[in-house]
Amino acid sequence: MRYQAALRPDCLDYSNDFRVTFDVARTSSRDANRLGRYNQNFMTGLMYAAVTYVRSPAGMFAEEMRRDLHPAHTHADAHITILPPRPLSGTEEEAIQQLQAMCRTIAPFEVTMGDVETFIPSTPTVFIRVARGAYRIRELHDQLNHGALHYCEPWPYMPHLTIVKMDTVDEARKVVGLARPRWDTCEDSRRTPIDAITFVKGSGERWLDLATIALGPAAKR
Repeated sequence: MRYQAALRPDCLDYSNDFRVTFDVARTSSRDANRLGRYNQNFMTGLMYAAVTYVRSPAGMFAEEMRRDLHPAHTHADAHITILPPRPLSGTEEEAIQQLQAMCRTIAPFEVTMGDVETFIPSTPTVFIRVARGAYRIRELHDQLNHGALHYCEPWPYMPHLTIVKMDTVDEARKVVGLARPRWDTCEDSRRTPIDAITFVKGSGERWLDLATIALGPAAKR
């Protein structure tokens, strides 16, 4: 898996402060080891994160679009990061138990993916912003960011689904020009259920899923 950080441009529909998020990308489900590569921008050593994989038709469309626009990133599964990469304040077992306890108290909900945006000129990242329901993901982030998982993040959190992070701004502008009309042709619903959290860890260039925990009190664990 891979994570990347990027600043929010002023054109997005959020408050005027800078917003930064880390993306943790999961390796393809066809990979037996469920491992992959990541770009390390700010952190080194063993890190942990929590993500929700976007398995909806909109997420599948985004993955296909990524494969066509930037084949080098075909290993990444569509996801929204809930807790950006961080060291643990406790043990892995404590972190998983905490996630299980918290997730029992949080009902599944739904968000709607918005338009294709970019973090240019801050970084050459192209993404799909979370439109309706983004506040629910931010609330989920705040609820989970305590105890063994607490971390004083250096940037405010903003949820989105990364399409690709290019090497240069010019490359990103080209991808935006292709991705926007492509995304507009998506005839499937852009609504995406948020019903499970996957806890992952990474060291060096490899990330691994540790546990997937369903939201809601009726979920079997």
